[in-house]
Amino acid sequence: MEYRFDKEELDQIEKIKARYPEVRPATLPVLWIAQNKFGHVGPKVQKLVAKTLDLPEAHIHGVAEFYTQYYKEEKGKFVLDVCTCLSCQVCGGYDILHYLEEKLGIETGETTEDGMFTIQQVECLGACGYAPMMQITNGVYVNHLTREKVDEVIEGLKNGKLPQFESKEMRKVNPQDR
Repeated sequence: MEYRFDKEELDQIEKIKARYPEVRPATLPVLWIAQNKFGHVGPKVQKLVAKTLDLPEAHIHGVAEFYTQYYKEEKGKFVLDVCTCLSCQVCGGYDILHYLEEKLGIETGETTEDGMFTIQQVECLGACGYAPMMQITNGVYVNHLTREKVDEVIEGLKNGKLPQFESKEMRKVNPQDR
């Protein structure tokens, strides 16, 4: 496959570049454009971004490798990032991860044969108070996961429906109660 940006994307990239006094800060948003278009920023996509921004490939590679949100290989349409940090572990994060593996018939790091789902184990998505939880393709968080909630989410995604954002209020703690 040959990787190219179309005219509209190139125009968008030029607008991004114009926001900065130099081109390097445009790296992150241009990598997002590339990932949204191609589904990943593997080596050939990184080369395209480097050429488009007239930056060294090593710079683009370093940025892409540093951020886990950039996929360095092809993934499923929906990437299910299941948090397994300590807070999520205590609340059943590994149980949810293993349930997803069983339900989808794949192991962590794999993609279903139909290309629909990839499961990933991640460390801390910053929502410890809502554990166990997962993030779908760098987007919406799904909190307080149960097997039933996972079933609903998977069925919804199969039908092209992303879960709705769930607004959660943080519990107020009275200092005198500590």
